[in-house]
Amino acid sequence: MATATAPLTPTADTTPAVASVDVPLEPSGAAWVNRFPTSKSIDDCEEPFKTGLQSFVNALEAAGAEVTIAATYRPPERAYLMHWAYMIAKKDQDPQKVPSMDGVQIQWAHQDAEGKYSKTASVQAAKDMVNAYGMQALNVAPSLKSRHTDGKAVDMNISWSDTLKINDAEGKEVEIKTTPRTGMNTELHAVGKSYGVVKFYLGAVDKPHWSEDGK
Repeated sequence: MATATAPLTPTADTTPAVASVDVPLEPSGAAWVNRFPTSKSIDDCEEPFKTGLQSFVNALEAAGAEVTIAATYRPPERAYLMHWAYMIAKKDQDPQKVPSMDGVQIQWAHQDAEGKYSKTASVQAAKDMVNAYGMQALNVAPSLKSRHTDGKAVDMNISWSDTLKINDAEGKEVEIKTTPRTGMNTELHAVGKSYGVVKFYLGAVDKPHWSEDGK
């Protein structure tokens, strides 16, 4: 066998080669809910909302109220998943027409065993996501861009027993004897506003939601 040799010419070009790789889409469903998790930490909020929220929560707890934070900062990817799952499950959005989002390789339109589009499977997968996100009682679709994605909102459950004696941001004690003894109490809303934490302007549509401006 003959062996041929040839000189190798070195090059100074160190530019990395870029290859385009098609990433397969993953069908929608409850498994997506654990992706792009929402923060529950006040520290992940933006100023000045962060300081106001921490002070309001401190005042509530000092007054004996129970506060449970469900969400603060929400990644845009999670907002996208929540919004379109809700729209498909509750607003009859066509799964085949949902816009894509960079970095979220989800397939909203499912296929049946024969490879044909299945509306039934697509809608059921979206309903599974709505349930897993805990959005069953939500009366409005989560926004694609909101105060949560800006780091200027919180979803929290607040409750107390009997009369709540709480200090507002100026240090004045406010006695709240009215009901409900929850975050839906309008007198408590005034106290929250003094800290720059404003109750959602549509009221019972989204009961746990507070933000820098009520939106």
